[in-house]
Formats: sequence, structure tokens, C-alpha cells
Amino acid sequence: MGKKLLLANAHVPGIRSYEVYRREGGYRSVEKAFKMSPADIVEEVKKSGLRGRGGAGFPTGLKWSFIAKPEGVPRHLVVNADESEPGTFKDRYLMEFIPHYLIEGMIVSSFALGSNVSYIYIRGEYAWITDILEEAIAEAKQNGFLGKNILGTGFDCEIYVQRGAGAYICGEETALIESLEGKRGNPRIKPPFPAVKGVWERPTVVNNVETIAAVVPIINDGGEEYAKIGIGKSTGTKLISACGNINKPGVYEIDMTISVEEFIFSDEYCGGIPNGKRLKACIPGGSSVPILPANLLLTTAKGEKRMMNYESLADGGFATGTMMGSGGFIVLDEDQCVVKHTMTLARFYHHESCGQCSPCREGTGWMERILKKIDSGKGEMKDIDLLWDIQRKIEGNTICPLGDAAAWPVAAAIRHFRDEFEWHVLNPNACLLRNYGLAHYADPVHVPASA
Repeated sequence: MGKKLLLANAHVPGIRSYEVYRREGGYRSVEKAFKMSPADIVEEVKKSGLRGRGGAGFPTGLKWSFIAKPEGVPRHLVVNADESEPGTFKDRYLMEFIPHYLIEGMIVSSFALGSNVSYIYIRGEYAWITDILEEAIAEAKQNGFLGKNILGTGFDCEIYVQRGAGAYICGEETALIESLEGKRGNPRIKPPFPAVKGVWERPTVVNNVETIAAVVPIINDGGEEYAKIGIGKSTGTKLISACGNINKPGVYEIDMTISVEEFIFSDEYCGGIPNGKRLKACIPGGSSVPILPANLLLTTAKGEKRMMNYESLADGGFATGTMMGSGGFIVLDEDQCVVKHTMTLARFYHHESCGQCSPCREGTGWMERILKKIDSGKGEMKDIDLLWDIQRKIEGNTICPLGDAAAWPVAAAIRHFRDEFEWHVLNPNACLLRNYGLAHYADPVHVPASA
């Protein structure tokens, strides 16, 4: 069984409360960090090799080192808890069951960054988790870990929870900042970057929930020890939200040395696919990353087993690879329709586009309409090429990555499952029957016998 850091005590009765969390070793990293300098903490995070766990995978220590430090200007830490990526629910699990882990990581990170006022920007639909976090913050404050002169160190820190209004776009860090300031959540043009001008034009670091929680074991055990877990540039553990056609959906903590095949089929993790069905495809990093058919999912272009880490999943680029992303692992069995799933994702991105950039505003709508047309059995061959052309003109032409996130699933679906799109065009009546659950593909595509 892989090493557990973040979820080691997840099932300890009462772990949500301060008393039990403290009894199990909670807040040790705060006490240790206050004996270090802020620069030393940043250096430990650099040594750990920790990468942002929200999707981009940017080195956390390096990101922290970019924060500007103008004299007399406050700095802020903002935790991105706007977990809205379809297929992703790992941060929800962490905040709901071990809220003090996040609070502890925030205190250490705030001290390292010089943030006396820090924020948790949480997805609006997570109303009950907001209450849990507020209670944890109050308990931490009652016990001297928040507020004025924490543990007699002279460091002051307050943490506030801000609920969003249910907009996926606010997961983008500058749109999040705009919303936090009380404005419409539109992404900002960069530069300037948040590290220079963020919340109220003050230097700001925005990090994902899991990223900040990972600071706790890094300080407790040391950056070098943390870096020994995992492989290469994929250090430490990673939380994975597993769902779809698997026997054991849930949140798993892996050390990124296991293979994709082991993760899907072993009893320790997903437990295989129900009813003896074969693996058809998987979206391994949340809805925005490219889908891979079973043969490319289990094996890289080099013929090696594909591993559950940043480098291996990306091996071969988008031609034969994908991304770790936010860790939303969505498994599809042989009966699933890639066209219908892609249409569902396109509908989501069309709905969630802020409309600021015309390629995204117009392009996502076009993609949704064309995919609906194909899925309903009314498509033409030229529609497939039109879809490809539209996604190509969206990618890289928007202020924020939502345009890319909308384009990549469509591109990958056509790249790897074009014959399935063509099947919809050539078999309109069968397609209609299938949508009503009255028929299946006679010959499921891209399902290797070995999968």
C-alpha cells in the first residue's frame, strides 16, 4: 500500500475537531515553522519539488519566490477552493473530513509569504463545507493558532472564507481575485501577475487546497524527505478523484510510482470495471484534459507502462498523451459513447464561458451545437472537420485557459475516436435508438482485447 500523508488520519473518529486533530499530531508544522525564517520555509518547499495540485503543476516554491515585497504593502495568500472541474472532488474530501489540515498549511504558508490576512475562496455549492471551515478557523483561533501574536511570535494572521457564486471561471486565479474583490469574475490580462498585483493590487499568491495542505508534511518531515516520495519531478503524494465505470469510486492518495493499469484494476484502488466490461477510454485529469483510448492510456508511445505521474501521462504530447491536471480520473467502459460525453463537456464549457473573449464565447457555442447535431443522428461528415477547425481556432487565443480547456476534449475525441463520430453520421437511425437506450454499438471501437 502506498504511503499516505494527507489522508493518513482521514478515518480517525472525530478528526474534524481541533482536539482530535491536535492529539494526532496536528499543528506541529506551525510550531516548527515559527522556529524557521520565512526564507527557509520557502527553501524547504523548493527542495520538496512540490508542484501545484490544481492542474497546472507549476513548482510551488518557485511561485512563492516570485511574490513582490514592496515596503509597507500588505501581501496575501489566497487558497483556491473553487473546485468546479467536472470529475474532480478531492479538495472537497480534504476540507470536509480534515479541515484543520488546510488551516495548518495556510498558517505556515502565510508566515512564509508574509500574509497577515489570508483567504479561502470556496465554490458556492460547497455551502456545508464553508460551515465546517468556519468552525475549524474558530477552533484554531481559540487555541492560539490564529489572530494576534500567534504563539507569542509576534506574527498576526487572520483567515476568512469567501463563497463564490457557482462560476467555474472563478477557478482561474485572476477571475477568482476579481470575484474576491466583489467584481464580476472575469479573468485579467497578464502581466501584471498576481505575485506583483493581485488582491486590491497587492502582491498575492493563489494556490490550490491540496497544494497548501501538502506544506504540512513538507515542514514536518523536511523538503528532501518529501522529495524521496514519487519519481523524478513528480514528487510527494497526489490525491486522485476516481469516478465513472469503476467498482470503487472515491478519493485516493497515490505516490505517483504506480501504473495507470494498477490504479484502475487493483483492489487497493479502483477495483476494476463493473460487470466484466472492457476498458474503452479514460479522462485522467479532469474534464479539460485530453481523453485517451485504452491502448494509449495503459501504454506510452515508447511501449512502456504509463504511470500515474505528470511526466508519464504527458508522454508523447497530445498526439498520444494527456495530462495529470486536477486529478479527476474518469473511466469509461466499452458501452460509453465518446460523442455524447464530449457533447456534455462542450455544453458545460459553453455555459461557463465568461464571454470576455470572442473565440471562447462564440466557439464553445458552435462546438456544443455541432456535437448535439452529430449525437442526434443529424450530422454530416463536414461537421467533424468543422469541429476540428473551431477547436483549433479557440486554443491559445483567449485571455485565460478556459478556451484551451474547452478545445482540448473536442480535439482529443476527434483525434482518437474519429471513427465513432463517423459512425454517428453513417448510422443516424441506430444513433437515435442508442440515445434512447434501445441499441448499442455493434462493434465498440478502441477497446483492445487486452484491456
